[in-house]
Amino acid sequence: MIWEKEIECCDHKKIEEIQLTRLRHMVEKAYCNVPFYQKKLDEAGVRPEDIKTLDDIKHIPFTTKTDMRDQYPFGLFAEPMKNISRIHASSGTTGKPVVAGYTKSDIENWANAIARIATAAGVTDEDIAQVAFGYGLFTGGFGLHYGLEKLGAALVPMSSGNTQKQIMLMQDFDVTTLIATPSYAMYISEVIAEMGIPRSNFKLKYGLFGAEGMSEEMRRTLEERYGVLVTTNYGLTEISGPGVSGECEYKCGQHINEDMFFVEIIDPNTGEVLPYGEKGEVVITTLTKEAMPVLRYRTRDISYLIPEPCQCGRTTWRLANIQGRTDDMLIIKGVNVFPSQIESVVLGFPQVSPNYQLIVRRKNMMDNLEVVVELIDGSLLEKFSEIEKLEKQIADKIHSVLGLRVKLRLAEPKSIERTTGKSKRVVDLRGQE
Repeated sequence: MIWEKEIECCDHKKIEEIQLTRLRHMVEKAYCNVPFYQKKLDEAGVRPEDIKTLDDIKHIPFTTKTDMRDQYPFGLFAEPMKNISRIHASSGTTGKPVVAGYTKSDIENWANAIARIATAAGVTDEDIAQVAFGYGLFTGGFGLHYGLEKLGAALVPMSSGNTQKQIMLMQDFDVTTLIATPSYAMYISEVIAEMGIPRSNFKLKYGLFGAEGMSEEMRRTLEERYGVLVTTNYGLTEISGPGVSGECEYKCGQHINEDMFFVEIIDPNTGEVLPYGEKGEVVITTLTKEAMPVLRYRTRDISYLIPEPCQCGRTTWRLANIQGRTDDMLIIKGVNVFPSQIESVVLGFPQVSPNYQLIVRRKNMMDNLEVVVELIDGSLLEKFSEIEKLEKQIADKIHSVLGLRVKLRLAEPKSIERTTGKSKRVVDLRGQE
């Protein structure tokens, strides 16, 4: 099914016409109502009337997370507070949080964007959807809630945590759709296995997972454990939350809500826009956001664009699933390392769980990487020869993928902290030991 065929399946030239009209409006609104953007555009020598084609977007300076934090809390709002209906914010674990404002129209557009994505994933008004995202300032919970509600699905707003109750409700309410981070979905599946509950107790059909990256190996593991179709979707607080893009049943890239967001891929070092198909940093411009228009936001996420039409019938361009983040990338002895690369290796060994951590230390002016992976069967730790053999196999596989030798340590089951939200894969101890 398709939620809005007139947009999702139209000729792409029509989409580009809509994008240009809305881009010009966004630039003018930002320039006239947000002092930060007026100053930034003036310094770049760009006026709203200079945006005559979509290609002219390249003249607009980038917006960064630092810019957003510097404007905390409401410096990027383009509407008076009487028009603001909702305020969300990022976690702010590494500084001031990023604040996002919404008008009533913004919330309606947000719900519509999610309804498209959920429909593409297979959800209908006959489904029962359990939201295991946290509710509150985090955009994921309310974003998916409103979109699925607009679609007509029955909502179970469980929020995150209380895992045994999550499992009870999934069974008792005949839940068909689970919404969670991939790491929390994985943890729920572990608890189901520990409780000895058979798959036949569940009516699950779909897993809509987002808010963090998910490797193909992680997807396959989740699909096997739950017996569902797993799709991923993408968004971020700075832009409005989830709703930028999402996968359909064919899982060949995420369909972008192009009438709401203009997506570019740039070289993260030079800032130059890259051709379609080339991997780089995702940059997003909002096209409908009234409360807080955002121009050319550097997400730090790494992906590429797919312009070809999809088998599902949608003609909107797709964003390949996020490959990693420039700020998550570790450079160890000159080698670029992404957590997703380690994950793809770990999930290939049935003796270990999907839970792992990358610990970075500095010794003798050189960075070193230790990979800690949990065992499924703790009794293996008593079998030195088997442990030694398994450690070597995993370390050798990592070496073949990265071209880098790492220290590999197998740990006891459940020794790595579980999370109901985004997992923390990298522990950086440089300068702390």
